[in-house]
Amino acid sequence: MTAYRYGEYQDGPDPLAPPYDVRAALDEMGDAILSGSTPVHALRDLLKRGLPGAQDRRGIDEMLREVRRRRRELRERGRLDGTLERARALLDKAVGQERAELFPDPSDDARLRETELDSLPEDTASAIQQLGDYQWRSAAARQTFEELRDLLRREVLDSQFKGMRDALANPDPAAMERVRQMMAELNDMLDKDARGEHTQDDFENFMSKYGDMFPEHPQNLEELVDALARRAAATQRLLASLTPRQREELDALINQTLDQAGLGEQMRRLGEALVTRRPELAWDSQERLTGEQPLGMGDAVTALEELADLSRLEAALRQDYPGARLDDIDESAVRRALGRSAVDDLEALKRIERELEDQGYLLRRRGKLELTPKAVRRLGETALRRVFTSLDAGRRGDHDQRDAGSAGELTGSSRPWRFGDEQPLDVVRTLVNGIRNGRAGSPVRLSVDDFEVAETERRSAAAVCLLVDLSYSMALRGTWAAAKQTALALQALVASKFPQDAVQIIGFSNYARVLQPDELAGLDWDMVQGTNLHHALLIAGRHLDRHPDFEPVVLVVTDGEPTAHLLRNGRSAFEWPPSSETLELTLAEVDKMTRRRATLNVFMLAGDDRLKDFVDEVARRNGGRVFSPSADRLGEYVVSDFLRLRRAR
Repeated sequence: MTAYRYGEYQDGPDPLAPPYDVRAALDEMGDAILSGSTPVHALRDLLKRGLPGAQDRRGIDEMLREVRRRRRELRERGRLDGTLERARALLDKAVGQERAELFPDPSDDARLRETELDSLPEDTASAIQQLGDYQWRSAAARQTFEELRDLLRREVLDSQFKGMRDALANPDPAAMERVRQMMAELNDMLDKDARGEHTQDDFENFMSKYGDMFPEHPQNLEELVDALARRAAATQRLLASLTPRQREELDALINQTLDQAGLGEQMRRLGEALVTRRPELAWDSQERLTGEQPLGMGDAVTALEELADLSRLEAALRQDYPGARLDDIDESAVRRALGRSAVDDLEALKRIERELEDQGYLLRRRGKLELTPKAVRRLGETALRRVFTSLDAGRRGDHDQRDAGSAGELTGSSRPWRFGDEQPLDVVRTLVNGIRNGRAGSPVRLSVDDFEVAETERRSAAAVCLLVDLSYSMALRGTWAAAKQTALALQALVASKFPQDAVQIIGFSNYARVLQPDELAGLDWDMVQGTNLHHALLIAGRHLDRHPDFEPVVLVVTDGEPTAHLLRNGRSAFEWPPSSETLELTLAEVDKMTRRRATLNVFMLAGDDRLKDFVDEVARRNGGRVFSPSADRLGEYVVSDFLRLRRAR
């Protein structure tokens, strides 16, 4: 018996959300592919847009907009020199309070003290260091100076360890001693890891003692190093972003404060270890904040740390480098920058990318994304649905011959099996025959005479050739996408409604070639000169000759008259305007089609006079028809004409 345990939901995707149907994502891609896009660009556009409908997941573009908005907000948050400004203000206050205390005193000691105050260095760090051993007369000045030192201690430590400022809000020698112990044990743990001796137990023991000092809640040493290195790099960027004088003053204040706290050596060890472990971080780059509000050092470092995270996240989200995948995006960075819901959105997008491959719709071959035959079939069905949506119901028709035979829809009757039959077995009638013939029992024993097959409506078979122009002019005129969609629709129609037909799709530009069904969706036009209909008709003729008993159907989609022909040596000869030899050889192949009793219908996607003259001559010689559809109605014209021809046969 299986036992189940239930607990309180903590985190992660909604467990009650319906699973995403990957076919819907493929149909979304199909819209772009059928409009002429490649699979790579179609998938990229889908992931950028997000998943509409019930899932309503944000896409990469929306995440990018949010990241850029957050970066603008951070840059406008305030100035980086807030700690220096606050330290200078407290220093001036303490000195002013001390002068006020000394002024009424006529003694020489008071004058000497005033002289000492007058000789303080201009830079804040040196002045604070010089006053470190000063014996304050004014209690208020002494308190202000201690407030200054406490401020620096908390801000400097907070710049290295996020949240340390709040932990040290109340000056406590015991608290500082605990920080010193934590630093020593942290460096020892890093040294041990460098020697290959560190274990997860070491980390967990460390966190059990000092976990409250790390609000990021790291789960292992690497996550802890990531958090510390990002903050240390942000501190270095803070220094690099100040003016040279400000940088020198703040750097001196940091070192002075750490040394006074007994942390200087340990912090230098930690800094060296972090740079060694994470050299790829931007340690010395500069950032510019434009706000007016002065930021404390801890807040400034936090802002710079978040800016660096957002910069790295933006680079990953752009996906504009070769081989980019959503798996390259750091989920923890997304969570920090955009929240839990964005992680769920990203996971949904990753799942689409994975499942399109896992479920057999996409294939990566030599680093290139390709559609599988399964995906092409679905896109073909989508293209066909689009065509039929445009057709009137009365024009769809069929081309069945209603006599019982070897192919087509089931009639509901059956007949005895004969050698060579390919119809499906009528299992029920076969078993009944075995029982009636006295072979009842378990199992029923059958003989050859017991078998019956289901009768089907006989359908005439056709050899179908669709010749599609792949020349550069198809892309220039915006007709290439419609031609590709038409080829997919016709392929799907023949495969689903007329499986007995032999269909061949031939693409032609300077040369012609047979196009396999699984390459149709990802097919692109050829950036070459030449419309070699002569070569395409040669290939189509060979296809018809291989099926002499099939009804020949030839459909040509083009936007220009022939400008190339095939030479005897197999090379293509291009000439513009078309040479008489090109036209004569092409029309000779048209005459061969006529002798094969193949009707050749031309779908003309341009209105050039030369093209009109040529197709009129083709129609005169062959008896076929000429159509001049708009690009958006090409599929409707081709499919309806194919159905008309099949019904006529």
